[in-house]
Amino acid sequence: MGKKDGESKPRGRMSSYAFFVQTCREEHKKKHPNDTVVFAEFTKKCAEKWKEMTPKEKKRFEDMAERDKSRYEKEMSSYVPAGGQAKKRKRTKDPNAPKRALSAFFFFCAEERPNVRAANPGIGVADVAKELGKKWEVCPNKPKFEQLAAEDKARYER
Repeated sequence: MGKKDGESKPRGRMSSYAFFVQTCREEHKKKHPNDTVVFAEFTKKCAEKWKEMTPKEKKRFEDMAERDKSRYEKEMSSYVPAGGQAKKRKRTKDPNAPKRALSAFFFFCAEERPNVRAANPGIGVADVAKELGKKWEVCPNKPKFEQLAAEDKARYER
């Protein structure tokens, strides 16, 4: 999550709970400097402590969050995004466009898949694909499927 090429976008603002967890972590490190912390257990304990805290006890962290919010807003007001390229959006697919032409291998798979499944009823999709690949390598009637692919390509190009 490092910054890219001199990016200086302000760090996001922290919530009162985030300040609380950060404080808990610092206290834990002071008490047990050599202990490794299991993140899931630590956050669970922090969440339990947070729920048990009174609003008066939470006030300190809420004030810290408020100060951080004003810091963030101040930094964002003076922040100017770098004039690099904007993220490109994915082109929307034309619903009326014809389906792409299938390759010879796809025609072969459409014909052979039921046979492979019948011969090996318990195997998964990946194993079926591997088996089809092996069969394609030694397929004697490839020209038949290549002819089907050429016809489909002509259909697509029309």
